[in-house]
Amino acid sequence: MSRLHLVKLCVGVDSVAELVAWNAQHESGEGGHTTRMTPRRGDELLDGGSLYWVIRGQIACRQRLLALRPVTDGDGISRCRLVLDSTVVPVAPRPYRAFQGWRYLADKDAPPDLADAPGNAAMPEEMKRELAALGLI
Repeated sequence: MSRLHLVKLCVGVDSVAELVAWNAQHESGEGGHTTRMTPRRGDELLDGGSLYWVIRGQIACRQRLLALRPVTDGDGISRCRLVLDSTVVPVAPRPYRAFQGWRYLADKDAPPDLADAPGNAAMPEEMKRELAALGLI
């Protein structure tokens, strides 16, 4: 069985730092994101897979998927809770056009984590986006 990931738009968030801050504000209980549909390939996703977040038109970071939990919302509609590790890992920015819901992402197609090389952590996110658009990172 090969590892599989999800890609999802991070609506209302403009940067990785903003996502980290949002997660910190909502840390009470199990961290994650609720989505309308339950992924059918859950075993592959939970074998080390991550949720890759698209921020401002680029895959920018990821969070490891820990569990998929069925939930019912306030209107009695079944949903799926994507339980996520609280650590947000920046990845090499990659353009990704807008879509609805989520998409599967094969491990071979997933962008690599940004190395903790000197300068990468301190580099402003906008600069990382521009360098990625130029094909330099």
